Amino acid sequence: MCAMPFVRVIELYQQRIQWLLQDSRKMFGLIKGTKVGLLVDVSHISYGPRLLEFQKDLFCLIDEQLCYKKQLYCLSFSAEMSPLWESPKNINVHVLHEARQWIQQLEPGRGCNLLKGLKHVLMMKELNSLVLIVGSCPDQSLEILSDYAQQCMLGRKLHIHAVTYDCSSPASLAVLKNLAEAVRGRYHCYSSKGENFDSSDFQLLLQESQKAKDLLRSIKQTFQRRIGDSLIGRIADVSTGFASTAPSDFFPKPPKHEGPLVIQTPCALAKTSKEWLKTYGLKAKKLNLYQVLAPSAFSPVEKFVPILKKTVSSTLHEKAMMQFEWYDGTVKNIHVDLPVLYNYQKLLVKMVRIYEKRIDWLSVASRRIWGSVCERRYRTSVVLSSCMVLVCQPLLFVVVILLDISVTNSMYIIHIQHSLRLLLEEQMSNKDCFNIIAFGSDIVPWQLELVPSQPENLQKAWRWVLSLQCKGSRNLMSALRRAVEIDFKDKDKHKSQGLYLLTTGIPDHETHTISAYVAEVCRGFDLQLHVCLFSVMEEVDSNGIIPAHYANPTETASAFKEIVQGANGRFHWFGEAGIFESDDITIIVSEMEKANKYSQKCAFLVESLKQRSVNQSVNPFIPEGDSNVLTKEEKRRPQKLPSPKPTALSLARMYIKDNHGAERNASRRVQAWRPTNAKAEIPPGPVYQKYPKVTCVGKSVPSVTLPNKEEICSSKEWLTKYSIKKLKLDLPRLLFGPGCTHQQKTVASLHKKVSAKYCTVFPSVEINGVVKHLQFQPKELEIYTEQLEKVLRRYVERIQWLLSGSRRLFGTILEANVCILVDTSGSMDPYLPHVTKELTSLIWEQLRKNKVRFNLLRFAENTESWKECLVEATDETCHDAVQWVSTFHAHGNTCTLMALQKALSFQGIEALYVLTDGRPDTSYSLILTEVERLRKNQDIKIHTISFNCADRGANEFLKKLASQTGGRYHCSFGDVDGQLAAHRMLTEGLDDEDDPVFPYFEGDDLKKLTQEVAKARGFLKQAKSLRNKDLHLLFPSGMHLQHDMGKLFCLCSLLF
Repeated sequence: MCAMPFVRVIELYQQRIQWLLQDSRKMFGLIKGTKVGLLVDVSHISYGPRLLEFQKDLFCLIDEQLCYKKQLYCLSFSAEMSPLWESPKNINVHVLHEARQWIQQLEPGRGCNLLKGLKHVLMMKELNSLVLIVGSCPDQSLEILSDYAQQCMLGRKLHIHAVTYDCSSPASLAVLKNLAEAVRGRYHCYSSKGENFDSSDFQLLLQESQKAKDLLRSIKQTFQRRIGDSLIGRIADVSTGFASTAPSDFFPKPPKHEGPLVIQTPCALAKTSKEWLKTYGLKAKKLNLYQVLAPSAFSPVEKFVPILKKTVSSTLHEKAMMQFEWYDGTVKNIHVDLPVLYNYQKLLVKMVRIYEKRIDWLSVASRRIWGSVCERRYRTSVVLSSCMVLVCQPLLFVVVILLDISVTNSMYIIHIQHSLRLLLEEQMSNKDCFNIIAFGSDIVPWQLELVPSQPENLQKAWRWVLSLQCKGSRNLMSALRRAVEIDFKDKDKHKSQGLYLLTTGIPDHETHTISAYVAEVCRGFDLQLHVCLFSVMEEVDSNGIIPAHYANPTETASAFKEIVQGANGRFHWFGEAGIFESDDITIIVSEMEKANKYSQKCAFLVESLKQRSVNQSVNPFIPEGDSNVLTKEEKRRPQKLPSPKPTALSLARMYIKDNHGAERNASRRVQAWRPTNAKAEIPPGPVYQKYPKVTCVGKSVPSVTLPNKEEICSSKEWLTKYSIKKLKLDLPRLLFGPGCTHQQKTVASLHKKVSAKYCTVFPSVEINGVVKHLQFQPKELEIYTEQLEKVLRRYVERIQWLLSGSRRLFGTILEANVCILVDTSGSMDPYLPHVTKELTSLIWEQLRKNKVRFNLLRFAENTESWKECLVEATDETCHDAVQWVSTFHAHGNTCTLMALQKALSFQGIEALYVLTDGRPDTSYSLILTEVERLRKNQDIKIHTISFNCADRGANEFLKKLASQTGGRYHCSFGDVDGQLAAHRMLTEGLDDEDDPVFPYFEGDDLKKLTQEVAKARGFLKQAKSLRNKDLHLLFPSGMHLQHDMGKLFCLCSLLF
């Protein structure tokens, strides 16, 4: 009778499990706590059925669980946050209605900034439960998230419940599960397809149920020894009935799990990655770096010269080539062609993207579990001739699947069945024959011999798989013998044969025994054994049977890799968190690393070329004895150089003389003139005369450093520090100096104007009607482009910040003592709810956060202030202010002057922020005059805000009022288009100057910033155009790059 309590406990566990798998608990688990914060990731949802299904499930969560809590706080997040309320709300009908409306308005976003959402919600100390619903991989790593959460929760009783909703990303599942465990919370994994269901509550119940079954088994064994047969039978029946219940019976199954297969025809020709790379590899595409450099690579030459009677080595590489280590260890002289290398790197990037797509393709659907099943149907032909008929015996493509159903897989039989279903549906219809062999301790084949891969046979195989039960150990050797000796008895007649083993652990027999056997049977035949290792969480036998052979996951993987190596197959290791190792993916990653290595070597060549060019340009004056300056004609006809004149210096000595340090020690550096003839007299006086100093107009591109954190200041003040001009990125001033102007001089003998000798060498461009020569190298223009794009992105981010939150309507609050004036006249009636909502956001987001002393004032036909003086922004005062704002109602006229007079009377006021939607009751000039009188003895700025005002005269008045008092004019018109344009610029790029464009903002802050953006985009477009022009003119086809770049630098120095 002592077994009865355990029976009731097991029944209770089963009922609890079934209850957890119903309604919203199935999707989100059981929500604990009374004051709940709900964080919803909207980065994974999209428009259409998926969004509707997600919203439907959230409605169910509110109606079934959250409605019974005391307080609720809702926040959605992607890259940015969108809270429903500023603080948690007490649950009532109105709050639940707002929460449902909020769910109805959820829209997809980009990114999953979970850390930002946690930072926001963990500041709310009143919450005692936090529910994270995530559908994509967080932007931050697990270490950052868990460290931050643990620090914030020290000394605080806050329960975290992490939910992954319909998420296919293994990384997301791992991060959320580990995060919940790190903070001692709970996790819940839900998939609409039922593939990855997991829950901490579920696992705990299964463990307790297993303990109860083990105790029942012990009781049965005890009673068998001590009590009579009748009681033994009764106890045995009870214990056997519950102990035989498979844990998998409690797991949710994927939709239509037991339904018929939906068989698909593979659209792509399946290949192993090794075969695929024979077509798409770098070598196959002739993108091996050594293949690209081979036409311009030359080995150093050593040759015996009879006239010199010695061996001479070539030195050409020192002038026009770069030395480069070849793949065989030798050194080659390389002609570096920059356009060719640039195009080569673009092709490498393109190939890397193709490889990434291949990896993505291998990581989804049935290929995530089985890899690519490459054995495919082969068509044979019949050859006829006039004298004979030759009939070819069909060569078959055969696949045999070995399925591990040992007792340790009892908890995962649903996973195994679903994995096999995916394989039968997606990859088996184009095979010739197949069979399935299930093995535990015993071997259970589906058919006694191979059968054709026809739809009806695939359906029969699936129904058979559904009936499988896990039992016994892993007798892999017997399964292999059965497949080889019966299914592959005619293996010499089959074109391609594959054994696919799906297992979860080490086999019973020794690894070397199995490896030797498969190596023997596969030798000389087209037969491979491919292993798909599914790593489960624990190696626990649900019936208490210890496996015949145990190994940890790493040892198991090593053993199967040894077996696969002997069978010429592929190894694929995966788990619930994703793919751990795959031969198909590893070889693709290796090719990507090779492409990266080639790209780095290209960069090394370009950098070496750049360094040599810089070294040549440092001292443009070449010593007199340097033979590199001589032309070929001069080398062939050596001439005696004339003696220098007494009053002339060489260019090198002029350079030394005019150097910075030379002027301080001029007396030491003056050199006496020596005559060519010893009889000549030495002329008196110094040997040089003062020449004008040679100036160089070349400028380097400055490195830009911009703040990541937004500064609370006006755009005018911000641009005084970070404008294009202040950052020294003004393109005309940077690239074109006074010496770059194209000039023509009249030659009397020719009777016409002639350009400089080397004018055609340098690229030219017209700037403001003046033709100028471009001095920058393509690499410097590329650096300039990178720096300018960096600045542009920062500008756009600043605009996004100005268009977010309460700044969108009210602008940025700059001062520490302010009064906010809000027009509540009758014309504001349709918009007043929106204004009050934004004003509430302003109070918390800017005034409270920045500790601004403030007051509020509303005006219509009369005025009313919230307080009689400025007050500190504390939680209490802000709550009181929000309550006062909620009483606003629209009526009457617009007494702007009366409101300004009252606001200017507040003690210690620094600035007023006036929001209105139309013209005032009094004349514009009267208001301007009166305001100027009231401000006579105090510097108070008035910032004006035009809200939905179509009256041009009223807007001009507001602009003038702000300008006269040193304030700013703000208008929120075009904010939506501005946000969209900013988003497109950051995601689509900044190349096109005309699309996207910001709308015309009339407000001072946005107007100045968008004008700077337009200026920067114009410079960016011009720089890219100049760079292309520079490349074509400086480095035309067939030009020896290194040699001519040195020549050009010399010309630059002489001309400029």
